[in-house]
Amino acid sequence: MTIIPAIDLLNGQCVRLYKGSYDQSKIYDSDAAGMAKSFEKAGARRIHLVDLDAARSGADKKSNRDVLRLVRNSVSAMLEVGGGIRTEKDVNELLDIGIDRLILGTVLAKDPDLVESWIKKYGQVFIAGIDALNGEVKVSGWEEGSALLDTDLAKKSADMGIISIIYTNIDKDGTLAGPDIESTVKIAGASGLPVTLSGGISGPGDVAKAVKYEESGIRGIITGKALYEGRLNLSEIIKSYQGPIEEGVW
Repeated sequence: MTIIPAIDLLNGQCVRLYKGSYDQSKIYDSDAAGMAKSFEKAGARRIHLVDLDAARSGADKKSNRDVLRLVRNSVSAMLEVGGGIRTEKDVNELLDIGIDRLILGTVLAKDPDLVESWIKKYGQVFIAGIDALNGEVKVSGWEEGSALLDTDLAKKSADMGIISIIYTNIDKDGTLAGPDIESTVKIAGASGLPVTLSGGISGPGDVAKAVKYEESGIRGIITGKALYEGRLNLSEIIKSYQGPIEEGVW
């Protein structure tokens, strides 16, 4: 199992949202690069970053790419980034920064043909970010519905060549109320891809429970608020559950 600490960026600061609401955000730190270095020091070999500004921005295209560059220059860990990746220019800019994995959400749901063309051009760098509420995929910073079932998008993602999926039950995100393991396992079953569990981790007990489902397709666990609130010791969790290597490309 790979333990993946999360950094969500809003106005250049490290925050956590409650159930995806931008109106319910809490600032934890203003130094994302320093946060990433502390995660790497604790043993993290993969860090999850979300550009919340880019996720909901329109034509003005506000983003935190300068911060992402600072993070990239500060750590050697694999970086996976989501939020606002909707054009080929976005793809090129992030790859030029040195981001290892690009997480696609809105564009995957709205324009799968475009995503398929990117996969053919850029190869195995794209992860499906499937964020759902009551089984419906949400897009544009979780502020719009899509009328797509999460399991249907998971299967479509596998068919087009996406290498893995990050699944978030929005109703759990930022709540410390426990993860939605059942739905995450369904996504793994529908797609046949490695899936990362995201949302709701409250402490060591939740991690221990999720680890038991590795054979059911859960390969990674993202944790954010539990770390920032001191409910989870990253170093201890990594020592307890993370294997020596990541197998395969995901």
